[in-house]
Amino acid sequence: MYILVLGGLPSARACSSAHDTPTALAQAAGAGAESEADRLYATRVNVQNARRAADLWAAQLSSNPGSFEAAWKLARADYWLGGHAPESERRALLENGIDAGRKAAAIAPTRAEGHFWIAANMGALAESFGLRAGLRYRKAIKNELETVLRLDPAFQEGSADRALGRWYFKVPGLFGGSKKLAEEHLRASLKYNANNTLSHLFLAEGLLDQGRKDDARAELQKVLEAPLDPDWAPEDRDFKAKAERLIKSLR
Repeated sequence: MYILVLGGLPSARACSSAHDTPTALAQAAGAGAESEADRLYATRVNVQNARRAADLWAAQLSSNPGSFEAAWKLARADYWLGGHAPESERRALLENGIDAGRKAAAIAPTRAEGHFWIAANMGALAESFGLRAGLRYRKAIKNELETVLRLDPAFQEGSADRALGRWYFKVPGLFGGSKKLAEEHLRASLKYNANNTLSHLFLAEGLLDQGRKDDARAELQKVLEAPLDPDWAPEDRDFKAKAERLIKSLR
């Protein structure tokens, strides 16, 4: 759904590796573990709950390497944690998310989830860790997103178009970026949900970059007025907060 790096929150757990899978977690990875992980992830605004969910999915994947659900959900959880954990932990979490996404894509190559979360974690690394990371991952991100677009263009309300819009906006023109294609993909994503906060936020940022302040302000207002999506409420709140800051900067 989202390719955007968000603010971090404090954590009590050290990160010598992205996920520890002690015996107790491996045992918990059996019956009922998936539903418990889903419950915890639904309250991911508490970062410790997101960590616990990720650890459960990591343990489940360790005990059952063919678990597609555990693989892509771990990749999704690592993406969230990669935007909210302390700075020192983020790279390891996002790299682990790429690895989990690749496992999901290998298990079910015709499903969109693995491909999308590979791209999302790569995108977060590219936005967070400078030009070298951006150049390293730019082709792979685009390839994975185009795969999602081919497999299931409606996946997560047009997430492939949304993320490709971000890709074309962020990548320099010399390397394939295009402000025109960015806007086209972002507007295409809105046909799946006209209230999607991130599509409107990305559009606003692109319009501001072109000096179209009135159009950008209108897009930011749509972010603020959009109802919270119950499945993505933590993300929506983050995007609304950013839209509010941008609107204030335009006054």
